[in-house]
Formats: sequence, structure tokens, C-alpha cells
Amino acid sequence: MQQGQVTFTRMEKVIFGQPAAAAVKAEAQRLGAERVFLLVSGTLNRETEEIDKLRRALGNTYCGTHDDMPAHSPREAVVACANAARDADTDLLVSLGGGSTTDGGKAVTICLKHDITEVDGMEAFRTIVDENGARHFPEYDAPDIRQIVVPTTLSGGEFNARAGITNSKLRLKQSFIHPGIIPISVILDPVVTVPTPEWLFLSTGIRAVDHAVETYLSLDANDYADGACLQALRLLGEGLPRVKADPDDLEARLKCLMGAWMSMTGIVTGARLGASHAIGHILGGSAGVPHGHTSCIMLPYVLEWNAPVNGDRQKDIATAMGHAGKLLPDVLDSFIRNLDMPRQIRETGVEESDLPRLAENCMLDDWTFSNPREIRTPDQVMEILRLAY
Repeated sequence: MQQGQVTFTRMEKVIFGQPAAAAVKAEAQRLGAERVFLLVSGTLNRETEEIDKLRRALGNTYCGTHDDMPAHSPREAVVACANAARDADTDLLVSLGGGSTTDGGKAVTICLKHDITEVDGMEAFRTIVDENGARHFPEYDAPDIRQIVVPTTLSGGEFNARAGITNSKLRLKQSFIHPGIIPISVILDPVVTVPTPEWLFLSTGIRAVDHAVETYLSLDANDYADGACLQALRLLGEGLPRVKADPDDLEARLKCLMGAWMSMTGIVTGARLGASHAIGHILGGSAGVPHGHTSCIMLPYVLEWNAPVNGDRQKDIATAMGHAGKLLPDVLDSFIRNLDMPRQIRETGVEESDLPRLAENCMLDDWTFSNPREIRTPDQVMEILRLAY
């Protein structure tokens, strides 16, 4: 008999299919915000009208913009944004962009609450993973200034109370986890995703597939999350190829956004993930590989390595994606290749000589230790990395 618990979050609302600017304005009014600060994609700010639409909608409540949050949300960029938001005396943060603006914004709210003005001031707030894979969470007060997120990619971090922030000195992505940093609301508008580069939208869609797959195969899998995972895979399995075929297919884009949301159901309610995500964190923070690409590369190889312990359960996922009777690694390999995404580490420019360092760094990620097939040494991680290289 299953045992466990489902922990719900402090998010209040998800709005979907409505124009982002109008929805943000309504949410800011609902929350009584008087000084709204924007953390946005630099490309969207420079090359599209989406950020201007947001500024115009907010009117006199708009108080400033920060548009420099590089990939993997380095600490330096987080602190710079927090200092700018503090100087603007903001009372609400709105993030519009990809995963780096989302996670960066979560960390900004920590900096604002605890008056962090220098990079080293963030150290005391990060989660520490010990040699046995146990997470140790520092205790601190939840932020007072909350965040609204309008995602333009499909990585799904807007639904999680976890921020992946890169320590540039160590070249290592680290976690900042607190129930109070989850966005207060999320707005899913397919229109704002249209300017997103195709490779980024589709690869983060595979990141969402990775969420659903590793949740369904999690050590903490349960009937509540299972249904959401399988439906997420159906939505993404239909939506991603449709967007590839027709970038202006807004219905398909919304299916992808909804699928990404549903893919996070198990994660935000307590399910631990596995080696695809753990290795992905390290390939991102330690080697600069885009997060979506890490899932495109690693997920099928991790499934192949894990098959001795969960091969039967993998069949359910293949069926949900319309390929009953086929091996899941093969199904995903074809699916990812048909989206023109990379399938090997060497395609990203990572040198084979760097794999041992990456394997060692994986032992600092808690989800390495919750992989369905037990991993306790860097040598075991190397087995997967060699498959993927």
C-alpha cells in the first residue's frame, strides 16, 4: 500500500490563455501593489514590444526594469537585480522571460528580505547536501515581496519553491529552497512565447518531459502525481511537434505551457527526481550547457541505465506518448531527434576529459541520491556520462 504525503504550495493562482500585460495589471491591483519592478529577458526588452506593453499596462505603479539575468542565474546578476529593485523601493516583482529570470527572481526576493547587497551574502541561504545525499535547509524568514512570473519557455521552474543559482567562483549551480520563494501567481500566455528561439522553446519542452518522466518513475511516485505526469506527456507529445511544424500555432503553445505546468505536479508536492535532473544541474552550472539541452541529451541514457529497476514502469510512459510496446529510451530518442535537438554531450562542446570533474560535482546534488537505481559514487555517474558522450 502506498504511503506518503502531498504538500501544497503558497502559490495562489495560475492564469492561462489571457494576454500577459492585462493579467499582470489585474494581479498587481489584486495584491495592492504600488511599485512594480520588472525582471525581464534582455532580448524581449530590446527586440519586442512585450515589455513595453507591460510597462504601459502597469502605468504609475511601474518603478523599474532589470534585463540582465544570464543563463543559469549567476549570483552576481541576482544581487545586481536585488540592489536595483531595492533602490526602486519595489513592493512586487514581475519576472517575464525564461528559467533564468524565474529562478533569479526567486533569489532576488530572498536578497530583498535579508538585505543581501554583496554576492557572498547569499552563501548562508543555500541548501547544503551532505555526503549521504541528505539536504540541510537553513532557517530564515520568508520574503515579504512576492513574485509574479510570466514564462516564455517550458522549464516549469515557476511552479517550484526552488531556485537554481550558479556560484560563478566554483562553477557550480546550487539550490536555494524555501516555501516562501514560490511565485504568488503565474500567467501562461502563449503569445509571449512566440519570440522565444525555436531551439529554446522546444528544448525546454523536453525539460518538461523530463520532469514528468522522472516524477512518474520517482521513488516517491503516487497515484495523485501519476495522472498529472501522463497527461503532461500527452500534451507535450502533441504540442511540441505542432509548434515545430507551425511556430504560430498558439493552441499548441498553450498545450505545451499546460503540459509543463502539469509536469511539475509531483515535484512541487514532494516527489524527488533522479539522475537526469541531477546531471543536468551540473552540466548547466559547471559546463554551461543550456538546461533544455541537458534533458535532451541525458534523459534517454538515464532511462537506459535505470531500466533494470523500472523498465516495466517505463512502458506506461511509452504508451502515453503513443508508442505502446516500444522501449521508452528509443521512443524519446526519436522524439527528441525529430525536434532537431542534440543527443550527445560532445555536441555541446564539453570535453571528454572534463567528465570526471562533472561526475564528482554530481555527488553534491541531492537528486543524484534519489535516482531509482542507486547511485553512491562518481564512478556510477561516469557510467551514464560515458553512455551519453
